[in-house]
Amino acid sequence: MRAVIQRVQGASVSVDGEVIGRVDGTGLCVLVGVTHDDGSQQVKTIARKIASLRILEGEQSVTDVGAGVLVISQFTLYGDARKGRRPTWQAAAPGDVAEPLVDAVVEELRSEYGLHVETGRFGANMQVSLTNDGPVTILLEA
Repeated sequence: MRAVIQRVQGASVSVDGEVIGRVDGTGLCVLVGVTHDDGSQQVKTIARKIASLRILEGEQSVTDVGAGVLVISQFTLYGDARKGRRPTWQAAAPGDVAEPLVDAVVEELRSEYGLHVETGRFGANMQVSLTNDGPVTILLEA
């Protein structure tokens, strides 16, 4: 499982022109990708890191300040463009494997850490808008 975590001053995700998830003010925008052998251990590891990373102002975490988190599934995090000009997606888990694991990350953030989490729509063509604060962008792999 991979996650790209961006500290933001506002972020939103839209589908067909309708905003379906947003973080107003300070928070995190998290893109999550799933590979074939991911499971509950990777879910717990990624969620713990998202909740506890001290990348907000004053070296605080979203848990410390109660900031919002926008989680968006993104299979392209497992794109491989080392050969040629067209990426392959073979390392990305299929939707029926990936979707429940992304949902599990969201649920873990909500239930275990008490965070306000909004989401994109799995498999949809989404438009993501954000103001990266810093900029701060962290790549995690579990």
